[in-house]
Amino acid sequence: MISVFGFAQTAQIKGVVLNEQDSPVENVLVQAQDKQVYTNANGFYFLEVSPSAQVTVKFQAETYQTVTYTESLKENQSFELNIRLSEHSEQLKELVINSNLKQRFEGTTIIAPDVIRRIPGANAGVENILKTLPGVYSNNELSTQYAVRGGNYDENLVYVNEIEVYRPFLIRSGQQEGLSFTNTSMTEKVDFSSGGFQAKYGDKMSSVLDITYRKPKQFGGQLDASILGGGLTVDLASKNEKWTAITGFRYRNNALLVNSQDVEVDYKPRYLDAQSLITFQPSAKWEWSVLLNASSNVYEYKPQVKRTKFGTFGDSKELSVYYQGAEIDQYQTYFGALKGIFKPNLENSYKVIASAYHTKEEEYYDILGQYALGNVSGDLGGNAGEVEYTVGLGSQLNHGRNNYDALIVSAEVKGQHKLDENEIEWGVRYVSEDIRDRLVEWEVVDSAGFSLAHPYFSTPNNQPYEPYLGELVPYQNVRATNFVKINRLNGFAQWSKRGSIGEHETFLNVGARAHYWNVDAEGYKTANAQVTISPRAQFAIKPNWDKMDMVFRLSGGLYHQPPSYRELRAMDGSINPNVKAQQSIHIVLSNDYSFKIKNTPFKLFTELYYKDLSNVNTYTLENVRIRYRADNNAQAYVYGADVRMNGEIVPGIESWLSVGYLKTEENYNERGFIARPTDQRLKIGLMFQDYMPAIPNLKLYLNLVYNTPLPGGSPSYVDPYDYQLRLKNYMRADAGFSYIFKDQMFKSEKKWLQPFEEVALGFEIYNLFNNENAITNTWVRDVYSKTMYAIPNRMTMRTFNLKLNMRW
Repeated sequence: MISVFGFAQTAQIKGVVLNEQDSPVENVLVQAQDKQVYTNANGFYFLEVSPSAQVTVKFQAETYQTVTYTESLKENQSFELNIRLSEHSEQLKELVINSNLKQRFEGTTIIAPDVIRRIPGANAGVENILKTLPGVYSNNELSTQYAVRGGNYDENLVYVNEIEVYRPFLIRSGQQEGLSFTNTSMTEKVDFSSGGFQAKYGDKMSSVLDITYRKPKQFGGQLDASILGGGLTVDLASKNEKWTAITGFRYRNNALLVNSQDVEVDYKPRYLDAQSLITFQPSAKWEWSVLLNASSNVYEYKPQVKRTKFGTFGDSKELSVYYQGAEIDQYQTYFGALKGIFKPNLENSYKVIASAYHTKEEEYYDILGQYALGNVSGDLGGNAGEVEYTVGLGSQLNHGRNNYDALIVSAEVKGQHKLDENEIEWGVRYVSEDIRDRLVEWEVVDSAGFSLAHPYFSTPNNQPYEPYLGELVPYQNVRATNFVKINRLNGFAQWSKRGSIGEHETFLNVGARAHYWNVDAEGYKTANAQVTISPRAQFAIKPNWDKMDMVFRLSGGLYHQPPSYRELRAMDGSINPNVKAQQSIHIVLSNDYSFKIKNTPFKLFTELYYKDLSNVNTYTLENVRIRYRADNNAQAYVYGADVRMNGEIVPGIESWLSVGYLKTEENYNERGFIARPTDQRLKIGLMFQDYMPAIPNLKLYLNLVYNTPLPGGSPSYVDPYDYQLRLKNYMRADAGFSYIFKDQMFKSEKKWLQPFEEVALGFEIYNLFNNENAITNTWVRDVYSKTMYAIPNRMTMRTFNLKLNMRW
């Protein structure tokens, strides 16, 4: 829809109304001039008023104190006013909160939960939306993992209610992953930072995803169902709201997506997840909450036949693979956290958090693939598309018996203190990690009846022209059993101040983190304890300009990533307990500009960034599996620019277009700089929402991502300095159409809809343009010509899905 703009000059007031527990308040009457609206279930309101030097906004709700706020509004200005209602008059000075300006100062991106729930995607959820943001990269729609500004999947922090969460260890492909930890139906707020974040966030080098689950106000529920699975969320609250609970159950089956690939397969995934957030507020000063999660992912994979055509029209080939065997994986995780908040007064608060995470993972497979590589006829008058003759025959046997068991326990104390325009935050956390890992993998490759040794094996092999006299060994063979304990003690302190320079508003944040850890690996010499210190700072200024609403921000500092177990384990399975923390210096220069085109508000975000990395632990990336060298023998750099344009083409509904450019290279052992595995130069993302003018109940959602090629177009075992090939471009568009029977905007008097607050039926098309995207290559060798052929491992093709959403 193209909006029709009027000529009358107006201003907009919008925001969120919260209570003292920062939960949204529904049905608050908001009045300004002669206009009035009520807040929706998310506490959101939107008003259009006439510009004036004195616009008074009044907020009224039962059991809450009435609040008024006066602001000067200019023509076409979009003003965000967020309010916290209170039952106590002594809290008047804390009622008005301008969180929008705070987010602009801190440089975080806010993602509305409604957008997350509605935007289509093969793996719908928070991560699906992140992949449309500039600087966030992913070439795998089956995976919820993402890379940010040249980092890898291990360099991103994820918090739920201030509690750090983890992902399974053994997963090597996106189709094995199952469900993300985050339950979208339970989400109230999502903040994301892609660099230059504050010291209060932990020790990772790339990004922070900070998610807050909502606190129910009354009984309710939500049902989501589709061909790929479904979920049920139940809200409970006592009459006085001292006890609340929100519980979500999810089930997912990716068979529909996997069956769209070029492999005939018997695929039986079972992904189950249950989460619950229980809160108890015995008094205005105390609040306790328990977050529980249990998930069971079972992945049964029995490939049968794979046929892949590749090459050019004049030199087209087909690979046919006939499989025997199966892969059966199980990932079971259990997570529990207790959080207590004590607020003795308005200026001070203290938090204590204790959590435990336990994962048991099994990866068992024996798969024999026998392949035939043939030339395809291009004779349009004859047998076009059929194999004329075979140029390569062979087989490949893969065996694995991998087990991983990890228990991670942590305890944390945090404090927050406000004094006028100053805010001080601090925290101390202890983490104990106990890991037990067994790795057994081997691969035997046979080409035209001749067993192939590992390419780095010392004995010459010139089969079939000369007999091979060396020892018969697997093409790849890794065996290791590791018992590792890691103890960590880390903490932070930071100071923030809101102030001004003349008439210009300013924000300053200065802080530092410290991290101490030691590694005890059974069978290895005890490692020396290590310490890192990471100073960080942010400065932002909002000029008092009449015609432009801008915020400028400079942020950065020193960011360390002390090694996890994955970074300690080398490619041969051995452990290096003395791996140092990787180090990154961030410099981020940002600007966001709010403006209007006619009466439609827009925001333009621009960021320039540079990272200087040292003590780099290089790695290979195969699908979603990361394997490290377990040393610190490299340096690297990243630089780039991100631009994002947001606009409310429909009032209250946000769309955006993002463009990102980056370059990242590494220098291993002073051999020179080459592209890192995440050197994805150009990224374009589009997230679009609209409705049809003729049928306003019918809404359109579009999610589009385009990425230029990643490195990785060469075998994983080769020296990357000899092979710097790249994969093909990645382009994918997912579209969704949703018919709204009832919601906050569209009311209905139909009897069957009366029990529900929202009912919507959707139709989704994944990979709208049916692009053949590839995540990796399989390398097949012709024994006679010794040519290695790159066979693309393609992702999902066009797929259709039906979706039902109900909320009561």
